[in-house]
Amino acid sequence: MRQTIAVANQKGGVGKTTTTFHLARAAVRAGRRVLAVDLDPQGTLTYMIARDDLPEDALGVADVLSARTEDTLADVIVEGVWDGVDVAPTTGESLGIVREELVTAGAGREHRLREAIAALDGGYDLVLIDCPPSLDQLTINGLVAADGVVIVTQSKQASINGLVKLNDTISIVRKSYRPELTIAGVLVNQHEQTTVSGQTWLEELRTNMAIIEPPIPKAVVLSDAAEASVGLDEYGTRTGRRLAETFDTYLTTIEEAVR
Repeated sequence: MRQTIAVANQKGGVGKTTTTFHLARAAVRAGRRVLAVDLDPQGTLTYMIARDDLPEDALGVADVLSARTEDTLADVIVEGVWDGVDVAPTTGESLGIVREELVTAGAGREHRLREAIAALDGGYDLVLIDCPPSLDQLTINGLVAADGVVIVTQSKQASINGLVKLNDTISIVRKSYRPELTIAGVLVNQHEQTTVSGQTWLEELRTNMAIIEPPIPKAVVLSDAAEASVGLDEYGTRTGRRLAETFDTYLTTIEEAVR
C-alpha cells in the first residue's frame, strides 16, 4: 500500500529539504519506488534530486495545482538521480505565483495535491512531500495529501517555539480536511550534543513530542552529500555510511507510525 509522507516546518533553515533527500535515498536503499514532490517554491529539492537540470519554464507541481492548466502529476514527473526515484519538480517562479492563486481559489483548493496523487497509478510505494517553510495553502495541500507528517526541527528555542503554530495547523487540517493525518514523529536535526542548551531543549522536546531517535547530529556531510546529489552511503566517508544507516532506521520508524 502506498504511503504519503509530508516533511514540514514553517521555519526555514532547519534542514527539512536535506532530510527529505536523505529519506528518499533510504527508501531507495530499502527497495521502495519513490516519488519526491517538491512543494517548496525555492525548488531546492528539485535541484538536489532531479537527474537532469531543468529549465525554469519546465512543467512542474505548479501546473498540477493551478486551476488554469490541466496537467497531471504524470505529465510533470521527471527521473531522479537514482533508479527507483522520480520527482515532481519545481522550477522558476511558477509555484510562488500559484501559491497566491490558491489564496483566492474556491472550494476544494486544499485537496488539489491529494487528488493529483490519488490519480497516479500504483507504481509508487512512497510519496515524500517537501513542504515550504511557511504555513500557507501549499503546506495545507501537502498535509491534506499526506497519511503522516514528519516535523523537522532543531534543539533550539526559536525552532521549538515554531512547533506550536505548526501543531495548530495540523489540528485544523485534521478537523476540517484529513482526520486520518498522523504525526509520524519529530526529527531533531543539526543537534549539538556537546552544548548544554542543545541538551536542554532536546529534553524539552522529548517531554512534549514524539521524537524519532536518535537526533540527527550536526555534520557537514549531510548538506554536502545532498548538494552533490549523492546518498550518504555513496559519499565515501565513514560518517556518511553511519548516517545512511541512521536514516534507514528513521524510515522504518516513520513507515510503521503511519500504518
